[in-house]
Amino acid sequence: MKTLYIECNMGAAGDMLMGALSEIAPREAVQRLTELDIPHVEIEPVHGEKCGIGGTHMQVRVNGIEEHELDHGYDHHHHHDHDHDHHHHGDLDHEQHHHEDHDHSHDHHEDHHHHHDHEHGHGHDHHHSHVHHGMEEIRNIIAGLDVSESVKNRALGVYEKIAKAESAVHGEPMEHIHFHEVGSLDAVADVVGNCFLLDAIHPDRIIVSPLNVGSGTVRCAHGLLPVPAPATAEILKGFPYYSGDLKGELLTPTGAAILTTIADEFGNRPLMTVTQTGVGIGTRDYPTTANVVRVFLGEEKGHTQDEVCELSANIDDMTGEELGFAMEELLAAGARDVYYTPIMMKKNRPAVKLSVICGASEADRMAEMVFKHTTTVGIRKQDFVRYTLERSTEEKYGIRFKICRGYGTERRKAEYDDLAARAREENKSLFDVKEELK
Repeated sequence: MKTLYIECNMGAAGDMLMGALSEIAPREAVQRLTELDIPHVEIEPVHGEKCGIGGTHMQVRVNGIEEHELDHGYDHHHHHDHDHDHHHHGDLDHEQHHHEDHDHSHDHHEDHHHHHDHEHGHGHDHHHSHVHHGMEEIRNIIAGLDVSESVKNRALGVYEKIAKAESAVHGEPMEHIHFHEVGSLDAVADVVGNCFLLDAIHPDRIIVSPLNVGSGTVRCAHGLLPVPAPATAEILKGFPYYSGDLKGELLTPTGAAILTTIADEFGNRPLMTVTQTGVGIGTRDYPTTANVVRVFLGEEKGHTQDEVCELSANIDDMTGEELGFAMEELLAAGARDVYYTPIMMKKNRPAVKLSVICGASEADRMAEMVFKHTTTVGIRKQDFVRYTLERSTEEKYGIRFKICRGYGTERRKAEYDDLAARAREENKSLFDVKEELK
């Protein structure tokens, strides 16, 4: 089984994780990442070191500026009736979120991954725009990118998780949440970039270590708040995390949203034969601790059973469009499978049975999603132990093949997305491409 393990002993931010994944992703995928046509955004991997450990810092520039290079920050949450005066409250990192050291005696507070100058001054030159993006604009940007639909759906699910957390924290509808242009476009790059690289790496299972959120306080528009910041705490509901000894915010809301979406489970690194490792680095320096995220890719042996649960509900009053949207949202949120079965309900009503397969630790979060996106008033839960074949991926003739082995069986199947891309590129039918591969 091709397993990806993500080690978050120093928390995580979107650019750090993207840097780590870029070191184990196919070279052509990293090149394509740097060419993604996100408006006003440039992405470039840059080599660096932390405590003597080499790694990659994924540099994301919006209109030529990295977020941490701005002379002051913004409160990333805005009402529809916000005005653009010259008083900026709080500060945020490149992912629109608050990052400050617990020691506020310095003139320049440093966040976990970036540095900010809080001495604004009266003669400050406003050299960057005051444009703000709402969720509708973010959806349109993601929809227009040259990436697969699965990448778009996963990226949109991550970004909406951030907006939902902000909505819960501020007590406003999600569509009223606005993000400053630099922070929002930077976060789009982080979210899409990570989803794109994961799609290229194509692991069968993703395991994430318990998350270190840091400790101390973080400054925001309304004053000092304890770590984790409110949005991060909202995102982490139902997931394992802890506070380490280091002061400051180590886990950003964007990092939290990405990891809680992609993880199949949280825990220690399993017994696996590691074939590739990657290191992503932040910009802040600690005297004795390397500010890095590490990833390990390899084959996990002997993992032929896992625990899953099925959530099911009978539904007789939703349209096909509504059911389709619910399925898309559940899959984007991390469900392992979602399907509908035709049934007959009382009063001779044609209906469907919704089935959602998810990890045992994900059941409560998935149930919340089912209640949100369907009309059901009750959900059944059933736990299962699942037998699984060991899975791996190999590439031949420019096509990825999924190989499944175990219990005396071996199967090999070409990835549909690769087959479809080849068929369109060569103006052939899917059948013709399959025959050529035979």
